Amino acid sequence: MEMWAGSVAVVTGGSSGLGAASAEALAQAGFKVALFDLNEEAGKAKAAELSGGFYSVDVSDAASVKAAMDKVVSDMGMPRVLVNCAGIGPAAKTVSRGEPHDPAMFAKVIGINLVGSFICGSEAAARMVGADPMAPDGARGVIINTASVAAYEGQVGQVAYAASKGGIVGMTLPMARDLADKGVRVCTIAPGLFLTPLLQGLPEDVQTSLGAQVPFPSRLGDPAEYGKLVCHIVDNPMLNGEVIRLDGAIRMAPR
Repeated sequence: MEMWAGSVAVVTGGSSGLGAASAEALAQAGFKVALFDLNEEAGKAKAAELSGGFYSVDVSDAASVKAAMDKVVSDMGMPRVLVNCAGIGPAAKTVSRGEPHDPAMFAKVIGINLVGSFICGSEAAARMVGADPMAPDGARGVIINTASVAAYEGQVGQVAYAASKGGIVGMTLPMARDLADKGVRVCTIAPGLFLTPLLQGLPEDVQTSLGAQVPFPSRLGDPAEYGKLVCHIVDNPMLNGEVIRLDGAIRMAPR
């Protein structure tokens, strides 16, 4: 990671969960971190903890993302790493009690999870490609997206969420190919069951039950383990165009 020391990393959804863990790991590796989030209180606290910057950003709004990226460049420098962790996951079936799925909710999930990842990726890449190479092979930056095992085994009620994460999986290789001649790599992590704020709100016996579904290690994932993989992707120059499941070998059942 020495090559990247002192570089700027942008982490969306960086105030909590997988985003916060990614920001912590990158800061520990020597990056200056910029957190994009809508939760100002938590985001500012996390940024202060990491001696980084906080930016209030709606990732589904192209103008909001562009303005924040411009501010990052002027405040901290050119972003060399982007980690897309911002996302939502409301549950609703295709038909429930005879009523169709709310199309506005479906569009919102796609807008934040998939379109948001694309907007942030495109805006970050547009800046990375204009930067000087950091290595003899022409490396200029790394983009890491967050999918989910739901992209492959979406459960009952996850039709919108699974569609959004499946889109991220499908976007990974063409984005990597688009940016290959410019020295920007693109990978995606597809986490399984991790102890994020969503699961932390569940009773402990439910958390234990969910963890027991994971073949090995038979527990919920620690967000720090996600952060470790983020750092490894950045550090390993041959990782490109790949989606990596980080799930303890779980394959989700319908429910």
